[in-house]
Amino acid sequence: MSVKTTLALIILVDLAFLLFGVHTLSISYKEATILFEERSFLHYLVEFSTQVFGQNDYALRAPFILLHLLSIVLMYEISKFFLKRDADRVLSVLVFILLPGIVSSALLVNSASVVIFFTLLFIYLFLRKKENAYSLLLPLLLLVDNSFIILYLSLVAYGVYAKNRYILIFSSVLFLVALYMYGFAVGGKPKGYFLDTFAAYSLIFSPLLFLYFFYTMYRILVREKKSILWVISFSALMISILLSFRQRIMIEDFAPFVVVSIPLMVQVFVRSYRTRLPELRRIHNVTFVIVFSFLLLNFYATYFNQYFYRFFEAPNKHFAYKYHVAYELAQNLHAQEIDNVHCEDKQMQLRLRFYKVQEGESYKVEKNDTYHDSDSVTISYMNYPVISYNVSKLNK
Repeated sequence: MSVKTTLALIILVDLAFLLFGVHTLSISYKEATILFEERSFLHYLVEFSTQVFGQNDYALRAPFILLHLLSIVLMYEISKFFLKRDADRVLSVLVFILLPGIVSSALLVNSASVVIFFTLLFIYLFLRKKENAYSLLLPLLLLVDNSFIILYLSLVAYGVYAKNRYILIFSSVLFLVALYMYGFAVGGKPKGYFLDTFAAYSLIFSPLLFLYFFYTMYRILVREKKSILWVISFSALMISILLSFRQRIMIEDFAPFVVVSIPLMVQVFVRSYRTRLPELRRIHNVTFVIVFSFLLLNFYATYFNQYFYRFFEAPNKHFAYKYHVAYELAQNLHAQEIDNVHCEDKQMQLRLRFYKVQEGESYKVEKNDTYHDSDSVTISYMNYPVISYNVSKLNK
């Protein structure tokens, strides 16, 4: 099987999982706020998609799935600059796809998927020495998301390291413009939020892989030549850690620049693996199996998370609860020919609006604790009742 066929097959399987994942999700309150109340790049992106393809979950998430699939291709192309063998490049792609943070960014309405795509696109253009293309791209990113200020600051560091005067001056100007447009919050008293930052990165990578990422960054720092990929990832990591000594950071502003380092991690691993005799590779083999097994477990747990409700005492403790319930509740209301309600939960009211259940005074929807009441609507996952709502007609 050719590498192109293998890559295409991987993308198709990943797409199948993503479409299944969309089927299991409802719009969250934060996503509904982006669509109905914000005026940002994300808003216009999802608004365009839902206007073209209809107001449904697939249209809502289609832009992020598309950007994710394009990011896979870019990840493979970037890997060519760091990995000589096709098998290593495919491994780099597989690790990228299986990262818990990447799965979430591909399925949810969020800036991470957008930032990852444009960061990978810039890196690809830079490595291909397409100076005119990336010189046009970088200023446009000012209009996309405020987190690109981290990219500009990283490029300032790279300009100094590589003695590239053009990158240094150009990225410095863009950094100052971004600073003027968005600001850069630095403040607070030392409180040790860096432990929270490490925990967040561990969830994005999975704990064992994050440790190896940290080792990779350190090894390249002390032993090897620093590529632009390393400088971007290392700079984002260090800025986030330094800031977290004084304040709680928005991890989604930094993580997209960190996860793009996958080719470097694979490069360090395979180089260490192949320089050893077969009988001395046991530790590497065991480590690889354990890390990959955890990635696969996290991957399947993300897509089949509805099975876990029965293990939580309160449903809202489930990590995906805020992305559930709304679609099923709306479908139950439509089945009763109810298309306008007054909901005590204002966040749920906005979520129902996406499923064409408008705010009105004909019916009242409120949570109750009676799962078996004939007048209630009970939402269940895998035959396990999660939440129940009472739907009553209001007297006028």
